[in-house]
Amino acid sequence: MLYHLLTPFKDNFSALNLFEYITFRTAIAAIAALIISFIIGPWIIRTLRSYQVGEEIRPTGPQTHLQKKGTPTMGGIIILVAVILPTLLFADINNSMVRIVLISTIWMGIIGFIDDYLKVIKKIKRGMVARYKLAGQVILGTVISVWIMKSPEFAEFSTKTTIPFLKNVEIDLGMLYPLMVILVIAGTSNAVNLTDGLDGLAAGLLAICFTVFAAVSYISGRVDFSDYLNIIYLPGAGELSIFSGAMAGACLGYLWFNASPAEVFMGDIGSLSTGASLGALAVLLKKELLLFIIGGVFVWEAVSVIIQVSYFQWTKNKSGNGKRIFKMAPIHHHYELIGWPESRVVVRFWIIGLLLALFSLTTFKIR
Repeated sequence: MLYHLLTPFKDNFSALNLFEYITFRTAIAAIAALIISFIIGPWIIRTLRSYQVGEEIRPTGPQTHLQKKGTPTMGGIIILVAVILPTLLFADINNSMVRIVLISTIWMGIIGFIDDYLKVIKKIKRGMVARYKLAGQVILGTVISVWIMKSPEFAEFSTKTTIPFLKNVEIDLGMLYPLMVILVIAGTSNAVNLTDGLDGLAAGLLAICFTVFAAVSYISGRVDFSDYLNIIYLPGAGELSIFSGAMAGACLGYLWFNASPAEVFMGDIGSLSTGASLGALAVLLKKELLLFIIGGVFVWEAVSVIIQVSYFQWTKNKSGNGKRIFKMAPIHHHYELIGWPESRVVVRFWIIGLLLALFSLTTFKIR
C-alpha cells in the first residue's frame, strides 16, 4: 500500500528510491512488526485478561505447568496484527505470492480463533471438532495448489519441487501436487501447534525459520543469485522476504511477552496461522523438502506424537495394555518429566533450531 503510494514520487524525492530495494523494505517491515508488537502487546494482554480469556492446564501434564493456569491465551492476535500491517504497507500486494501467504495466515488465524473461542469462552474442552479443523486446512491447501497450477505467473515450475543437496533436480509431481501442498500446510500448522507448549519455545523457533525464509525468498527472486547457486529462479519471490521479515519481527515482539514466565500464550490463533504461513512459504519457494531441515524441531515434535500414539495403540491391541515410548508427548514434555527445567528445554531446542537453520542454508552450496 505505502509502497505503491510512494513509488510515483521517487523521481522528486530521491530518498524514496530506498523503497525500490527489497532489503530495505524487509528491514523496515521487520522493525515495524517488532514495534507494533511492543505497542499493542500490553493492551491486548490486558483486554484478554479482563475478559478472562485464560489458558486451561491439563492436570496430567508436568506439575510445574499448573501455576500457568489462567494466563491469557489468544496472544497470537499480537502476531497477526504485527505482521499483516507491515506487509500491506511495504510489500507489493499485487504480487500473487504475497497474497497467498496473507490469505493463508488470515484463513488459519480465523480457524484458530474459532477453536480458541470454543475452548476458552464457550468452555468446550476439545474446541473445534478435529475434522472441521482439518477441512479448513484441506480447503486452504487446495486453493493454494489450484492457484499455483492455474496462474500464468507459476506456469514454468507450478507443480515442481526441489530436492536438497541435488543440483538442478526438480521433481514434477503433476496431479499429485495438490496432495503435497495439503500435507505441507496441514502438517506444518499442526506441528507448530504441538510445539507451542512451553514459554517462548514456538515463538523463538518461528523467528529463526522466518529469518531463513526471508533470505531464501530474496535469493530465489534474484536472477544472479539463483543462477550462481543453481536454484530455481522465481520472479517476484523477493517480495516474500518482506512478509518473512515482518513475521520474524512479529514473533520476536510476541516473544517479549511470551518469554518465561509467560504473560500470554499465542493459542491456536497464533500457532495455526504462523504454521500455515511457514508451509505456504515453503510451497511457493519450492522448498517443501528443505522445510524438514529448516523446521526440524517442529517435525520432531510432530513425529514424537505420532510415534507415541501409534506405539500405544499397537501395544494395546497386542497385549491389552498400552505402553508409551516417551514419558509424555510432544517430546518437550518428555524432557520436562525427566527433570529438565522448562527454560533449559526451550533454550536447547532454540539452539538445535538455529543449527538446523544454518545447516539448511549450507545446502545451497553442498550439492
